[in-house]
Order: sequence, then structure tokens, then C-alpha cells
Amino acid sequence: MKREEVKYLYGLIGYPLSHSFSKGYFAEKFEKEGIQDSYYEAFPIDSIEKLPELIEQNPNLVGLNVTIPYKEQILPYMKELGVGAKAIGAVNTVLIREEGWFGYNSDIYGFSTSLTRAMDKQGLDIGHALILGTGGAAKAVKYALEQAGIKAVYVSRRSGTDILTYDELNQNTLEQYRLIVNTTPLGMSPNVDSFPNIPYHYIGENHLCFDLVYNPKATLFLQKAQRQGAYILNGLEMLHLQAEKSWEIWTTN
Repeated sequence: MKREEVKYLYGLIGYPLSHSFSKGYFAEKFEKEGIQDSYYEAFPIDSIEKLPELIEQNPNLVGLNVTIPYKEQILPYMKELGVGAKAIGAVNTVLIREEGWFGYNSDIYGFSTSLTRAMDKQGLDIGHALILGTGGAAKAVKYALEQAGIKAVYVSRRSGTDILTYDELNQNTLEQYRLIVNTTPLGMSPNVDSFPNIPYHYIGENHLCFDLVYNPKATLFLQKAQRQGAYILNGLEMLHLQAEKSWEIWTTN
């Protein structure tokens, strides 16, 4: 069935979108659950300013997921924000209604649930975390960690409040911060040869390294951490969890 023929159209905006599994995930979900009035499409728009035109051209569009680089850029277009989206200033789920567009953040739920499962499975008790990157996904991660009582700091090329630079990471830092979360696109397909520049030789078996990237399955960041004995986790489960939370938002509001 073509997207123009269905009653409810959902989709993903970002640029580029060649790395994303979202369309395939929802296609499988619709088939498995017998959902015949819905379709999910990828919309690789090269500017957030094209969002109004996209929605106007697709009158059956009722929900969107938002990925790099628009999670923060989309904020001015929202009539209202959910609690999480308002707290962190980033949106990854949009509910489209006649009265306006409403922004939510299901990344918080997806990351928090996936992390909790991993920590419980490994019996890990972690109090400090490094977040590689400072974008919209990083803000969702920091919010989720703070809600869980884990102190987190960002790592970026530029220093600032609660921000370390990559050059400042040393043995003492890595011994204290045993959860390392990559929220950057480094290592994402097709640029699989890139990775965050951190001192991997200070990572050990007491570390949990979480990469929000899920394509490829194991980025160089995860491979390097695993060689040091760390427990590793990619972002695929998080993708599935946030997708289900998005579906809940679209279909119950």
C-alpha cells in the first residue's frame, strides 16, 4: 500500500537518513500486528525550514520521529512541549494535529530502560557517567541519568560548565566515570572508520560503554572498549523502545 492511500502516515525527518532502521522497524510492526491503515516513511529533508511544506504536502501525516540534526532545531515549530522535551530542550517525537504540532522526547524512556536492563543484567552499580557529545540526544541521556541518580558530565571539543574536553580525559577520570555513552554520530554507517578520541587503554572490565549508534552493530568505539574488557551495548534496543513510546504518543493523544 502506498503512503498516499493510508489513513495514517508516520515518518522520520533528519539528514541524511541512510543509517536509519526506523522505517523497517515500523513496517515489520504494522505487518506483525495487522495494522493496515498506517504507513511509515523516511523524509530526508536538508533543512528544518522545509518541515511546514512537508506536512502541508502530506495531509495524512499524523506523527513524526526526529533525528540528527533537527532535535533542537525543531523546537520553534512546536505549539507545546511534553515534560521531558521541555526539560532538555530537544524533541524526537512530534504529534501532528489540526490545532498545532506537539513535541515530545521518547529518547529519555528508550535510553533509561535499555541502560537499566543492562546494569541489572551485569550487576553494575555506577554513580558517574561521561556523555560524549552535547547535542539533543546527549541532553536526553543526561536527563535520564540524573533521574536515575547518576552524575553525568559532557565531553566535547570545547570546555564549559559540566563539560570536559577530550584532552582532559585521563586515568583518574576514567576510573571514576565507569559509564561512557557515545551520543555523537562518530562510527555511524557509512562513516564506520571514525570513533571518539578517548584514552581507551584506561577502560576496563568495570566499565559499561553504551553507543547510541546501532548501524553498524558494533562501532569502533564499542570494539575498542570491548577489547579492554568493558561490557558494551549499542543503541538498537533503545531505538525499539523509543519507537514504541512514540507509537504510544501518536495513538493515545
